[in-house]
Amino acid sequence: MAKDGGMKNKGIQNPSLTRKTPVVLQVIPCLGAGGAEQGCIDVAAELVKSGAKSIVVSNGGYRIPEILRSGSTHINLPVDSKNPFVMWSNIARLRKIIRELDVDIVHARSRAPAWSAWKAVENTKARFMTTCHAPFNISGDVKKFYNSSIARGERVIAISNYVREYLLKNYEIEDSKIRVIHRGVAVEKFHPNAVAPTHLIKLSNEWRLPDGAMIVMMPGRLTRWKGHLVLIDAMAKLKREDVFCVMIGDDQGRSEYRTEVETAIREKNLEGRVRIIGQCNDMPAAYMLANVVVSASTDPEGFGRVPIEAQAMGRAIIATNHGGAMETIIDGHTGWLVPPADADALANAIDFALSLDPETRSIMATHAMNHVADNFTRGKMVDQTMDVYAELLTEKFTGQFSTKQTNLMRAAAE
Repeated sequence: MAKDGGMKNKGIQNPSLTRKTPVVLQVIPCLGAGGAEQGCIDVAAELVKSGAKSIVVSNGGYRIPEILRSGSTHINLPVDSKNPFVMWSNIARLRKIIRELDVDIVHARSRAPAWSAWKAVENTKARFMTTCHAPFNISGDVKKFYNSSIARGERVIAISNYVREYLLKNYEIEDSKIRVIHRGVAVEKFHPNAVAPTHLIKLSNEWRLPDGAMIVMMPGRLTRWKGHLVLIDAMAKLKREDVFCVMIGDDQGRSEYRTEVETAIREKNLEGRVRIIGQCNDMPAAYMLANVVVSASTDPEGFGRVPIEAQAMGRAIIATNHGGAMETIIDGHTGWLVPPADADALANAIDFALSLDPETRSIMATHAMNHVADNFTRGKMVDQTMDVYAELLTEKFTGQFSTKQTNLMRAAAE
């Protein structure tokens, strides 16, 4: 963990504080795939590692075992619901948890649970903070008001400078309350040397990848703004029989959109060159199968994990030049940025990336891996988040916190 920053010891005027284990409760709708969920899981593990008590409240999901394995406590509540009556009921449920478990900090990671959590901390000793994971759509005053819950924290983490600017532009929030903390990737996991050859063979066989084909890969759930249709158009324009495209991601119930994507593949006669794969639980191996990784979002993403994961794996990455991608890719140096919804530009970028000679590709891969290691690691992300927790605890206890407890909140001993 970083040695600079964090709380400074200001002396112990109340010895009982040294016996208070910090308790942090994170609230998130559910624990499935996604950057918000990954961040919650990573921070929960770091809290336990650092000696604090970690609690996660969600409405379930297949990733609950990861929370439990880290030593955190999971509590199931319907905090994913946008029903006003359920949200109101969640206030009392969360307040009961806060009081019974002596929670110090409540950290909401989504809008609906943020409303419930914000009211739940009233008349308790807990502090309230949020993370804004995306530039939410504002289609009117009602939607803007609903979105505003994410800006009501005593501290608000923005996952990119793009999200920070969105918050300042649209909500009544002081810049001094915002902390920009980019998402991070586990470089010990997302590294070419960490992937066993047997994993590559297994995935290649499962996905029935053509022998000798150049692989263009697009990870991301099947939703319209991720840009699957743009990539399909680009593949048709590419006119290269040696290129095979794999789209990885679950439709999460969006069956109509999946049908639309499948129809587009057939209409452009790409059945033998484009394949939709479901959820993949071994993304490091998946990236290693790719010659080029694409993030074709038509709407700007708050951050986007795909570009940093691909760079960490040394893969050629092409993304659209808006939103968080503009902060994570150095255009022409660690990857390429293309205009959104521009199939011609995307096709040209894919063709160019595939045409690189091995030496140039290796140099770019090294630049990309170093870029991620310097700026977008899981360790850096959790370290900075722990610093925000430490800020709130310092304020809660008016600076009367021991060096021992400061270290607990910052991280395990070096």
